[in-house]
Amino acid sequence: MSADARARLVAELREQVPGMSPALEKAFAAVPREVFLAGGFHRREGRGRVAPGDKDFLGLVYTDDALVTKKRGGVPVSSSSQPSLMATMIAALDVEPGMRVLEIGAGTGYNAALLAAMGAEVVSIDVQADVAHRAAVALEQAGVRGVTVRAGDGYEGVRGEHVDRVIVTVGVAGVSPHWLAQSRGGPIVAPVRHAGTNPVMVVRTEAGEHVAEPVCSAGFMTASGPLTAHHPWAHPDPAARGELPPLDPAGPPRWDPPLGLVAYRDLWFAAGVWHRRATFAAVPGVPFGRLALLDEHRSGGAVIEPDGRVLAGGEDAARYAGDAVALLNRWEAAGRPELTAWQGTLSLGGEPAAPIFVPVDWSAGHQTPLRRSRQPRPSGS
Repeated sequence: MSADARARLVAELREQVPGMSPALEKAFAAVPREVFLAGGFHRREGRGRVAPGDKDFLGLVYTDDALVTKKRGGVPVSSSSQPSLMATMIAALDVEPGMRVLEIGAGTGYNAALLAAMGAEVVSIDVQADVAHRAAVALEQAGVRGVTVRAGDGYEGVRGEHVDRVIVTVGVAGVSPHWLAQSRGGPIVAPVRHAGTNPVMVVRTEAGEHVAEPVCSAGFMTASGPLTAHHPWAHPDPAARGELPPLDPAGPPRWDPPLGLVAYRDLWFAAGVWHRRATFAAVPGVPFGRLALLDEHRSGGAVIEPDGRVLAGGEDAARYAGDAVALLNRWEAAGRPELTAWQGTLSLGGEPAAPIFVPVDWSAGHQTPLRRSRQPRPSGS
């Protein structure tokens, strides 16, 4: 039954992730995800846990969904990522047999197992010692070879060692210079914070410059330590549900039908390039949130709806509504650039004692070779 469930998942991923190689398909078909969820996982909306003995356990394990495995104070802090997002990231990593891969964020160990099934040697680091231990146990129980799990601060990477690739499965504000040095300039696949979300980016060193190319939109659990340091180019933190005041109409709809999720994320990325106050806002009744321009006091601003309507509130409502309309006009005038059309160069920011490289200067017109799939839902890792 497990093999059949894996085959169904592979068929689904094949439709959603055009960049999947035969080797990656074989890895998903071979690695039993349920072994890495032996401790169970949380149901959505806080409705208890799912355990291996439950009748719906295997069916949920092989859905294309992120499965939260650990919470702290009710907040998710570890999970098994959404398989289509994992597949998209591994495809972007372009891993080949014999390569050495550094993974930041062990999670359940499932992602490392997939990489090992593709012939990679993996060093996986997780700051949570219990998470690292459970991942190591699961890898052993699954009979996976070629993966070493370490507990520690992923910012440091593997000091004194070299790797061929780096993959990051937690949301970061920027890229550690240690990863760039240890991978000899990348590629590094990482979800880097941008306008309140964590789009997955491929970072490389080209002609002495560190450059970033977005792959897809995503949302990830946030890393800790230097990897989440504030920097001068940072957008505001997301606005929680109830944080914004009541919003009034400030601009009419302009698209019928409204933008789909992929196009809306394209607009969102561009807004983050052009406006420093662009971020995520949780809105009641909306599962994936909205693009917002948050005022300096976090007491109001403007929200852009997928149909192009603008809502605004607070003392500076008129100003931010005007900015939102200007962003919409600019995006349309630019030909609605896709998220994957952008390329950014990285500058050093963060804490002086533990700096990070942050994408700063963005330009559109570039298109990554990996064509876009249906964008994964925002999910944790």
